[in-house]
Amino acid sequence: MAKVLRILTDPDPILRQKSVDLDLKKIPKKELAELIADMTETMLKADGVGLAAPQIGKNIRLVSINTADGPLALINPKIVKKSLLKEWGEEGCLSVPEVFGEVRRHKKITCSYLDPAGKAITYPAEGLMARVIQHEVDHLDGVLFIDKMRPITNIEESRYYNKIIKSDETKRAKNSPC
Repeated sequence: MAKVLRILTDPDPILRQKSVDLDLKKIPKKELAELIADMTETMLKADGVGLAAPQIGKNIRLVSINTADGPLALINPKIVKKSLLKEWGEEGCLSVPEVFGEVRRHKKITCSYLDPAGKAITYPAEGLMARVIQHEVDHLDGVLFIDKMRPITNIEESRYYNKIIKSDETKRAKNSPC
């Protein structure tokens, strides 16, 4: 039975490390299947559309994505083709809770990866699926969406700014001698 794993949150340093390729010859199939099942369960329970292994403390190039056809595991994903056209879209992240921001991403991509059986797959994606894959591959490279977020122009209305201010105010209140 799949378990729900703890999702690391920013500023955990593991989220900023570049992940290493997963060697399918060095990991037992049962262990890989359990890890994928646990990642998928964690993603679904957290209402996420994607989860990368670094988010659960594993610096390997493994991603689980929730698609319309069901969960999809991508091993060692690489974006091999990107459209020239890009678009802005709102993103959030399980590792940066309660924060949302506009990120510019390629409208269409082609991703190559291995499936859990080791079969090489080439997957063209566009729209939301292209955005999710780019977001998750960024995780594997130690990049968070807040690094690519559109600059804040109205800081008082920013959910990210308000989260930081509220967090700092709470810390100051707890440490206050009064």
